[in-house]
Formats: sequence, structure tokens, C-alpha cells
Amino acid sequence: MPELPEVERAAALLRSIGTNKQIKRVETVEDKIVYADTTPDEFANEITGRTIKTVGRYGKVFYLELDGKGRHPVLHFGMTGMLQLRGKMPMHYREAPRRSSTKWPPPFVKFILHVGPDSSDCEEVTEVAFLDARRLGRIRLCKAPLAEPPISNLGFDPILSMPDLADFSRGVLKRTCPIKVLLLDQSFSAGVGNWVADEVLYHSRIHPEQRCNSLSEDQIKTLRHQIGYICSFAVGVNADDSKFPDDWLFKHRWGKGKTPKRDNNPILRLSDGRPATIKWVTLGGRTSAYVAELQRLPRTSAAQELSKV
Repeated sequence: MPELPEVERAAALLRSIGTNKQIKRVETVEDKIVYADTTPDEFANEITGRTIKTVGRYGKVFYLELDGKGRHPVLHFGMTGMLQLRGKMPMHYREAPRRSSTKWPPPFVKFILHVGPDSSDCEEVTEVAFLDARRLGRIRLCKAPLAEPPISNLGFDPILSMPDLADFSRGVLKRTCPIKVLLLDQSFSAGVGNWVADEVLYHSRIHPEQRCNSLSEDQIKTLRHQIGYICSFAVGVNADDSKFPDDWLFKHRWGKGKTPKRDNNPILRLSDGRPATIKWVTLGGRTSAYVAELQRLPRTSAAQELSKV
């Protein structure tokens, strides 16, 4: 699923091609699931002819702020959503879909924006499509994107609204669930998904099953720092995973031990040169990767888990 860095990349693309440009035309495809509380015709009619003032993002949600009266597009990729510029390959998450190409209109398209200068005699128009193969994304119209659901229901954004250490600590310690489950909860940390949460816990040396209320002050301080660092670094390289450091878990967590051919990454090694042991556990319905030598479950937490069996 596209997470905070990938969604910021999409928002940055729309900013680069659309800021101060007019939405000349909107092509839509009927989809009663993806269009939430609106229809394709209503969506197209309400935004056509308006100028894009900016493109914002909060968590995994991004939105276009338009001029004039009317609502603004608020978009969520879900599991397989992505953007594609005409003539370019889609902005895929990690690996390109098998059917991806520069074919236009692309497969699984939900809408295409025709964006250009605010001049009736100018032919310089850029086309960008919103794609969603599994139809788990959502297309909405909101009067005030930041003050309405879904954004108003989200927790802090690691880039935009990281709480101070005291508030962060209180938010963690009042929970009794495994820390990985909390990190995936968008009402706690908006934008943190499966790979970001695993990377954060790996760098923090915290086992994904450790209970939130058992974390030490040092663990919580490190956890907060690593959430901000991982997200900021990934955004800084425009979510290009080829630029992630080789010692990131991201480079080695896919396929449960089978290294994808495209990566050609060296084996993840510990500081003493031994190969790291990557293990997996299912939490919150998601598969969590961790390094057994570095992320140890404290005895108290392990005992709590066994008592539930």
C-alpha cells in the first residue's frame, strides 16, 4: 500500500504540473465504490474550469485546493492507487504492476485531469490519471479538506504535526496493544503503514509484539525520533527506494527471505558481520518483519503473550 512517502511523491507531482494551472477538462469512469459520497459527473462538473492553488497531503490522503466556490478533491490511494502522466509509466509503489505501460488511457483509470494555463487559446495541456486496480481507493469532494473526514479523523502526521515527546509518550503508554498495531492505527500516526512501521521498529530496536504500556522512556524517545527520521528521509528522496540505505530493513523484508531479482541487495548483516535473521509475525492483519538479534521481546511481554494462548 502506498504510505506517507509515496503519497507525498504523488502530491509533489501534482504540485509541479498543476499549481496555478486550470483544470480544463475531466474525464471520468463510473465506479460506485471508489467515488465516495459523489458521482463521476458531479466530481467532473464541480472542479472543471477551476484553478489549482496548491496540492496538500495529510497522512495517506492528498487533496487539491482549488480557487472559487465549490468543494475540493480529496483522494486516497487505498492498496493499489497511483497516478500516471500521459506518456510516462505509472508512479507505482515499489514494483510496477504487470500490466503497466504508457498506453493511454491506462487500465484501471478512474479519472483523467486535463491541466493547462488559464488561457483559452493555449494548447499546452498536461494529462494525469488516477488509477486503482483493486478499487480500495476513494475519491471525495470536501468543502474544507483538513476539517472534514477522512482527514479530521486522523492522528498526527509525522512530517506536519509530530507531537512533543510528552504528548507522544502519553499517547503510547495509555495503550495495551502491541506497538506495531498502534503504529498502523491511522487515528494515532497518520501515514505510517506496514513498511514504515517495520522500518521504525527495526531502527528503534523494538520488537513489534512488545506492548505499548511496557515501553521504557528511552524506547519511546527513540521511537518518536525514528518515526520522524524514516518518513523525512523517504520523502527527501521522493520515495525512491533505490536511494534508501542498504542497511534499511526495506531492502531485505520482501518475499519472506527471497531477495527480489531486481534488487541485487547484499545480505543484511549485523555489526559483527554475521547475517541478520529476519523473521515474520502477523499483527493487526499485516505481516511484520523484524530482526531477531536486534528486536527482542522483553520477558514480561513474552509472558503476557503466552498467557493469552
